[in-house]
Amino acid sequence: MGGKKNPIWRIVVADQRSPRDGRFIEVVGHYNAQTSPSSITVDEERVREWLEKGAQPTAQVRRLLSTQGISA
Repeated sequence: MGGKKNPIWRIVVADQRSPRDGRFIEVVGHYNAQTSPSSITVDEERVREWLEKGAQPTAQVRRLLSTQGISA
């Protein structure tokens, strides 16, 4: 997302069999590092539901969730 030289990342739920930039199940948040301070928006309720179902966050997403107070 975003534009040239202005990246904005999505936090998504995806099946591990899908390609990295391929199909995803649901967007659960956004991360924008260009703002000062960096802005992180996360749908906590949906993230917690997916984690309870057994979703495994990547290291980067785990770090973002911990800054928001969500333990993964």
